[in-house]
Amino acid sequence: MSLVLDAGALIALERGERASWVRLKAAHVRGEVPLTNAAVLGQVWRSGPRQARLSQALAGMDVRPIDEDLGRAAGVLLGAARMSDLIDASIVLIAHDGDEIITSDIEDLKPLAAASGRHVELVHP
Repeated sequence: MSLVLDAGALIALERGERASWVRLKAAHVRGEVPLTNAAVLGQVWRSGPRQARLSQALAGMDVRPIDEDLGRAAGVLLGAARMSDLIDASIVLIAHDGDEIITSDIEDLKPLAAASGRHVELVHP
């Protein structure tokens, strides 16, 4: 199982929300490397020096690129789900069965997860 973080989860870490930090630390203790992607990072990154907490959290994460393969797969998934948010689709696609996706957009990710065939748990930050 991996922890996959959407923008809401990164924002919660940046704000110093204890539950989010506990979840992140627990993943590290289990030997997991939490995931996010570059598009999600772009949603929340505004200025380096003022985002020390976020920088600290990112240091222990795998930030995946949005490459051509992921872009095409996201487009197919969006078509299947009749939706249009590339970042939501990309976060679902980097997850695997059994992963937890930490997101403030649970209702947006539900149909994407269903259309992808992935069995993930959607959790609010």
